[in-house]
Amino acid sequence: MRIETNQDKVREKKAIQKFVDRFSGSFKKLSPSDIDYRVFDKDKNLVAYAEVKPIYKPLSESYPLPIEARKVVKVCDKILNPVIIWACDDGIIYAKPSDIEGQAVYENNEIIIYYNKQSGTKYIRGY
Repeated sequence: MRIETNQDKVREKKAIQKFVDRFSGSFKKLSPSDIDYRVFDKDKNLVAYAEVKPIYKPLSESYPLPIEARKVVKVCDKILNPVIIWACDDGIIYAKPSDIEGQAVYENNEIIIYYNKQSGTKYIRGY
């Protein structure tokens, strides 16, 4: 398990802001023991839950996208429109876990899922 740095937190916040800007929405950070964010539409209705994973590479070099399996399970347990957002150097990649397939690998005492580029992954350039 990796501890989030201040740099990770800043990148996550920029990424979730970029994501909700698509639909004039908003977000609320959840507790450290929960997933990352609740996502609201422009009318303040809860519409999704999001887990944000910092990736310190440009969009073009970010695949395969890694995320801890426990985080995927946790965001999917919320049921209401789970989404994973990868915060890259020059934009975000996002997907619903139900729309993508990945490969699970055991490394460093944790199960990591790697997602290759596929039709279920979308991206937005810039911050």
